[in-house]
Amino acid sequence: MSETPVKQQSTAAFYGQAVASFIVAMGATTVGIYNLDANVWVRSFLAIAVLYLVTSSFTLAKVIRDRQEAGQIVSRVDQARLEKLLADHDPFEKL
Repeated sequence: MSETPVKQQSTAAFYGQAVASFIVAMGATTVGIYNLDANVWVRSFLAIAVLYLVTSSFTLAKVIRDRQEAGQIVSRVDQARLEKLLADHDPFEKL
């Protein structure tokens, strides 16, 4: 393993933009549901549905990230095994 894996990290600007975008989207949805010309039960249902959608989106993002990280670990272990096998192999060794 002669290569050092590069740690990918998002910039502060990207992180800030993602947080700001989330806040704007939630605020706009909240204002839209609040100003909706509908019964309070309909607005409550929509608010609960939006909250459920947000929590399930966070969970989905975490599951996808965890699966990707696990795949990277397995890939690094397989790469180390292959490098060890190639380092130990002597093509001129008699059988």
